[in-house]
Amino acid sequence: MVQRIGTRRKTRALYRKTVKTRGKISLSRFFRTFAEGESVRMVGDSAYQKALPWFRFHGKVGTIMGKQGRCYRVSMSDRGKAKIVIVHPIHLQRIQG
Repeated sequence: MVQRIGTRRKTRALYRKTVKTRGKISLSRFFRTFAEGESVRMVGDSAYQKALPWFRFHGKVGTIMGKQGRCYRVSMSDRGKAKIVIVHPIHLQRIQG
């Protein structure tokens, strides 16, 4: 038995898209901007692999700390520890509130 260890193991169902959301990614999702201190949810988009957050962070909520190149630094708490994750804006969703 081969042990599969990688960044996308056990994510077949997690990153699967519904029929309505398949297809090309709109350009507006690439050019989204977020302000510092804004709350966001990390939801990985399987169509764009660059700066995809680790699958443990899928659906988690964090706060924008700043920008790093094209990506954003997101501060979050993971199992009681403060972590900073670098995520592309395609994988981020605004939280209303």
